[in-house]
Amino acid sequence: MTDLPVRKLPVRNPRTGQTDYFIDAPDAASLAALAARLRAAQVGWAAAGLARRSAVLKAWSAQLQAAPESLLDALATDTGRHLLAGNELRALAGMVAGNSAMAVPAFAVTPERPSVTAGIGLQTQLVPYGLVGVISPWNFPFLLSMLDTIPALLAGCAVLVKPSEVTPRFVAPLMASLRDFPELAAVLAVVTGDGQTGAALVEQVDALCFTGSVATGRKVGEACARRFIPAFLELGGKDPVIVLGSAEPDRAATVVLRASVQATGQACQSLERVYVDRRIEAEFLQCLVNRAEAVPLNYPDSRRGQVGPLIFARQAEIIARQLADAVAKGARILTGGQIENHGGGLWLRPTVVTGVTHGMELMTEETFGPVIPVLAFDGTDEAIRLANDSLYGLSAAVLGDEAEALAVARRLNVGAVSINDGGLTTEVFDAEKNAFNLSGLGASRMGPSGLLRFLRKKALLVQHGTPKDMASIDESQRGTGP
Repeated sequence: MTDLPVRKLPVRNPRTGQTDYFIDAPDAASLAALAARLRAAQVGWAAAGLARRSAVLKAWSAQLQAAPESLLDALATDTGRHLLAGNELRALAGMVAGNSAMAVPAFAVTPERPSVTAGIGLQTQLVPYGLVGVISPWNFPFLLSMLDTIPALLAGCAVLVKPSEVTPRFVAPLMASLRDFPELAAVLAVVTGDGQTGAALVEQVDALCFTGSVATGRKVGEACARRFIPAFLELGGKDPVIVLGSAEPDRAATVVLRASVQATGQACQSLERVYVDRRIEAEFLQCLVNRAEAVPLNYPDSRRGQVGPLIFARQAEIIARQLADAVAKGARILTGGQIENHGGGLWLRPTVVTGVTHGMELMTEETFGPVIPVLAFDGTDEAIRLANDSLYGLSAAVLGDEAEALAVARRLNVGAVSINDGGLTTEVFDAEKNAFNLSGLGASRMGPSGLLRFLRKKALLVQHGTPKDMASIDESQRGTGP
């Protein structure tokens, strides 16, 4: 590992724009020592068995739900929103319970079976990776830190998490919550730091889970490849929605608005491209604009309103650039479109854009904001071609007659499709899916696969007959063939 000194990093408050918090990034020696401690404790954690691991995680989750204030306050400050911060924490209980239930059959020891080779019996042992690294993003700091951590812990691994330096306030109360659970504290650690810390973490672990941008994901994947360790990458998206002619325009507008604007559009599965049947385009657009204009910011009262601040100031610059590029190339903004400064924080009202083409960044690059570009199509083949014309392939949505929507969904090159809704992957955690194209790499993080990716298969080959002796390799026994 390269030398990595202790560094103090500033943290911006998304509602005020002020630097009001600092984190320490560990030095190389501290990170290596922490990894060694976790790895040593993992042996006992794995030996404790699934039932015990599940019980500890459920008890920890229950205590967090019973006294969530410090963690919720930190998350709300990190992200500038309260409702979704609460949803992040509440999701933990379901995540633990759901994965625990799936783990019972997934981890079950299967009886020995006969091999196709006569006399040999086959047994399979599942061996957890000693130490799993998790590098998580800033948009859902707690949820996306736990999404890989919980199944890895249930599989018997130790876990070292490095969240984004943009939203790190939750780390201190999270680590404090482990004090009453020494078994868990021995195998789970969350460290603060930036990209340098993340790069150093890769050098210490046996498998790596990363959620974030394609550019950083490529660097992480290359670093893991050099170490010959698996990398599970969940990267960006440019999710399309196809609004069929059979869709009811106002209902479709309701779905599109919520699935595009939820979490201020700062979610990888946000709908970022809208393709609407030309026959209902005008009515759909009118409904969409009317509904978009009625959406209130959650400012000045952070506990009211529906659209929070843009968490990451750099993302506001990207959104502004994409909108300017689109307008310069002929697009028209029907509502919203201006980055607003309120109380020092950066805000964008739901923004509906028409006259867009695939020659604009707004239709090809991830936006990560409450922007809704709309393009009309003249037939389902054209809609499918446009939806598939992307470097990404995370998820999508189709709205309209269910049978027709399902037929269209089966032709989309994405890992999951919501039918007559949008962003259902945020609610459904037991459906296995793979990211297509640049949206990711590796086994599904959902369903049984999300658990089994943290276990290596060891084959135990049992000879029930008589082993071969040296006569079997005596040259005088060779046949007449080659």
